[in-house]
Amino acid sequence: MNKNDPEVNDNIRELSETLAKVGDSSLIEAFLRSLLTPAEVADIATRWALVKSLEKRISQREIAKTLGISLCKITRGSRELKKPDSSFRRILSIWKSGKA
Repeated sequence: MNKNDPEVNDNIRELSETLAKVGDSSLIEAFLRSLLTPAEVADIATRWALVKSLEKRISQREIAKTLGISLCKITRGSRELKKPDSSFRRILSIWKSGKA
């Protein structure tokens, strides 16, 4: 399957709907660690750290240095956070409400 295959959207939607129903973060974590390679897990963890760093208004250069990622990747994340209907912002809000 390549990124332009219509099945990609179907499978991502199906997986998202299923994960939304789970209600058990330990099960989701175990599932993700089983589904993804260690490198993919690290990449997703880095992207989540990027989003949290941007939300804290840490400079892009500092984020690049700390996380070892390109400014292009950081700029993409920054653009996503600035969108009016940002899913990044919505997920961060959910995460922050659970931390309280």
